[in-house]
Amino acid sequence: MNAIRNIVILTGAGISAESGIDTFRGGGGLWEQHRVEDVATPEAFARDPELVLRFYDMRRAAIQEKQPNPAHFALAKLDREWPGDLLIVTQNVDDLHERAGGRRVLHMHGEHLNAWCTACDERSRWTGPLIDRPACPGCGEAALRPDVVWFGEMPYRMEEIYAAMRDAHLFVSIGTSGAVYPAAGFVRDARSLRARTLELNLERSHGSGWFDETRLGPASELVPAWVEEMLAGNAN
Repeated sequence: MNAIRNIVILTGAGISAESGIDTFRGGGGLWEQHRVEDVATPEAFARDPELVLRFYDMRRAAIQEKQPNPAHFALAKLDREWPGDLLIVTQNVDDLHERAGGRRVLHMHGEHLNAWCTACDERSRWTGPLIDRPACPGCGEAALRPDVVWFGEMPYRMEEIYAAMRDAHLFVSIGTSGAVYPAAGFVRDARSLRARTLELNLERSHGSGWFDETRLGPASELVPAWVEEMLAGNAN
């Protein structure tokens, strides 16, 4: 473990599910209530903006009532105490990493608590509804949409992610299905760059075979134990 200095961590819906945030996959997931084509594509927004805005308004309101769980707090502790480079790349659009104290966090799929103005390209912190088409704080146009990456759109800050991957000694995937690209391909990128790879997940993902090690169980149990292991090993 002493040879590990730089870490990239990928988190997915599984880490927030224990905080009560619905996932798009699995039993009871949002896929069962809405087809992806109806709420999570640019075409859906063009076709029925009210449905899409109402859907994301509900999600935005819901996440503000949820709280970080032990997995979020453990990663925030690692963030504070790890002396090397560390980047938490999250596919989640909630703010639970930040509310737990995480600072080195990158949201590759955007954030529920942001609104994006398609007129002036500015992002604004946004905690209320968008259904009534409020004006952009920057330009005044009524052109705000959820600042969430929809299917068919390019994830954010990919150059930063790949730069961190190139320098990483360890890549860790937490609570991800391994089914959504480009994030699902990160483990292969890490292996090609000779980084060690670890999966912490409730069940094996689609990409489990690419990891050097897989640990199965709830994120709220696995992640704190792994963080303590890392910090203890680094102290020796």
